[in-house]
Amino acid sequence: MPIMSFELRPSLPERIQARRPERPPGQPVGSRNRTAARLSSGDREVLWLYLLTRLSLWGTAYCTRWLFPARPESREPGPVHASFERWDWHHYLRIARDGYFPGGEGPWLEDWDNREAFFPGFPMVLRAVHTVVPHWTAAGLLISFAAGAVAVLALARIARWYLADADTGRVDVGRRTVLFFLLSPCAVFLAAGYTEALFLALALPAWLAALRHNWPLAAVLTALATTVRVSGLFLAAAVALHFLLAAARNRAHWRALPWPALPAVPALLYAWYLKAHTGDWLAWNHAQERGWYRAFHLPWDAWSVTWNSAFGQRHTTGYAFMFQAELLAMVVGVVLLGLLLWGRRWPEAVYIGATLAALGTSYWYTSVPRSTLLWWPLWIGLAAWSLRRPRVKTVYLCLAGPLTTVYAITFLSGRWAA
Repeated sequence: MPIMSFELRPSLPERIQARRPERPPGQPVGSRNRTAARLSSGDREVLWLYLLTRLSLWGTAYCTRWLFPARPESREPGPVHASFERWDWHHYLRIARDGYFPGGEGPWLEDWDNREAFFPGFPMVLRAVHTVVPHWTAAGLLISFAAGAVAVLALARIARWYLADADTGRVDVGRRTVLFFLLSPCAVFLAAGYTEALFLALALPAWLAALRHNWPLAAVLTALATTVRVSGLFLAAAVALHFLLAAARNRAHWRALPWPALPAVPALLYAWYLKAHTGDWLAWNHAQERGWYRAFHLPWDAWSVTWNSAFGQRHTTGYAFMFQAELLAMVVGVVLLGLLLWGRRWPEAVYIGATLAALGTSYWYTSVPRSTLLWWPLWIGLAAWSLRRPRVKTVYLCLAGPLTTVYAITFLSGRWAA
């Protein structure tokens, strides 16, 4: 696939500098920048596609409330937004509303909810938006809606950057990448009051800035992404490696050396905050272990437990189906990592490899399908593959479409278990 095989190229400003025309006499200095900042026709198409899929998802939520009410005997479906008030949302809500340790409560209590397992970025934004939007769920959905729009724009631009030298004809590779992404099986989590959309709204522009060798902007955005999810640290490692590779080609980049260390600061501050309240520097990790069985296990042991949970009749069919999805997502991730290594895409491989290592060494797999949303090389790679093999697009849409609907209904009806 083209994305897996191209060599590191100069930054975008360096590539266009040689062919940039002189500014016409009388043209204001800032007019060119203002023109470049406008959305292109491709960007508008991406946003239109994003809006259509949001409407489709809300239509699915409406139907789900009628078909699967909270009580089988109910004659009223309840509000549509209630379909999005699931699982992790309640943790974010409690953190935003009450803080991490309200009234002296904490992990020393038997019925503690382990909320410190969740990074503070999303709850902080939720609390800020709540000052304008009084309804908590509406505020969370609005955050994800706005953040998702930023994310798909950045994803499309990254795809165009990667595949700029490919023979794409009249195909907008950015739009195709976003199409694959928005119709992915776990796309429902982009709309829910979860962290995926906000993380991508920071991580993808950060990666685009790194591709363009804008190291200060990449570091700041990556640091903000780290406040949202621990995946920000994996992104930071990828950005740092990309910086080192660029600096090896051009020594001028070494002047930006302090910036790649910035993303570690939010994680250290959060660890310090938890230490001050719990006396435990690793309180975040211990909360993960208590609440989600994320204690370290060897990869083959984690695979074995997940396999037995999926096919060993140890759980009800709903839970078993979710574990099957975990296994499939892990296989996809391992294949993706292999392709990135084969194509010598070292920074992207570091990001995916660190993610798989974190998800694949727990007692059993948890949230791996959701994590696929954060694997932007996967969606760009599929788009690149479909350019070479047109049938790939048809096959993908035929397979992913039903899965996307099933997963959305599973989440919206309260049957999601991972």
